[in-house]
Amino acid sequence: MNSATGSACSHKRLSFKDGVGLIGSHDLIDLGAAADRLCQELHPEHYRTFVVDRNINYTNVCTSGCTFCAFYKDADHRDGYVLPKDEIFKKIEEAMSLGGTQILMQGGLHPDLKIDYYVDLLRSIKEKFDIHIHSFSPPEIIHISTLNDLPTKEVLALLKNAGLDTIPGGGAEILTDRCRGILSPHKCSANEWLQVMREAHMSGIKSTATMMFGHVETLEERVEHLEKIRQLQDETGGFTAFIPWTFQPKNTALSLSAEKRTGFIIGGFDYLRTLAVSRLFLDNIPNIQASWVTQGSKIAQLALKFGANDLGSTMIEENVVRAAGVDYRMSKEEMISLIKELGFEAMQRDCYYNILSRK
Repeated sequence: MNSATGSACSHKRLSFKDGVGLIGSHDLIDLGAAADRLCQELHPEHYRTFVVDRNINYTNVCTSGCTFCAFYKDADHRDGYVLPKDEIFKKIEEAMSLGGTQILMQGGLHPDLKIDYYVDLLRSIKEKFDIHIHSFSPPEIIHISTLNDLPTKEVLALLKNAGLDTIPGGGAEILTDRCRGILSPHKCSANEWLQVMREAHMSGIKSTATMMFGHVETLEERVEHLEKIRQLQDETGGFTAFIPWTFQPKNTALSLSAEKRTGFIIGGFDYLRTLAVSRLFLDNIPNIQASWVTQGSKIAQLALKFGANDLGSTMIEENVVRAAGVDYRMSKEEMISLIKELGFEAMQRDCYYNILSRK
């Protein structure tokens, strides 16, 4: 056991140097064991959780042009769309019929959708459905702000009043401007992403945080990302969970370089290592989600012994990762089975990690 792992086991907060040492470690078993011990201390309950929800991509039109994304379309592309309200309603009805308790709406940075569109959509959904709306990541909030010449704080207030409950941690990628300059040069900066989250938390809107890794970042930049998330959580306490997931290169502008440099293709070892370090480093974030969407069910199940306490969402619908050539599926029944195989009870939760039912 190295000194950084020892620090984690002794409940000493990990330093940046500790984090770098751990994320470069090849001792996966010790690292996983340390993360699992901390997870069990934070979550001594005899269950692990999941949520039933649906991703609804209300538009795929986006002006950002991120090099890692295979989903977006230019405004004049023949396959660009904005979903009609009736179609969104139908998707919500289907989700609720399958036990869904929330929707995650995310879209591209559409050049023509003003604040009135979002306010009307949220109000219309809340009028028709008793469902939690977990929607609009910081880049979308900033885009709406710019398009309407409104402060982001005012945008958040308008959306909250219209029915927005929580916001997802999308668009974080890696929170260093060097990486963002390569991956998403037309999207918000690292500091802007953090500021939107700060304003959301201070206004009473909780959120998740994410990290997409395995592309152009260094190991040090992964830890820098974790440190920035931890610092903001110290300040606001507004993050409910952290979800690290791996870059999927197929059909993206980064795909050629990703194929040439095998370090860009992340397997189960690096995923589990990064997940474990996330649990150990983010000592102030209560929940860590496994990413079965990018890693599949077998690695996701292992993740529950490497620091994760939650299998995430059943994702009745998922389009963004699928556009990059990865199409894992998992039913609620399979998710329950994976949890029970590890000796835990399976519990369906809501977005705030309140338990809704035992499975």
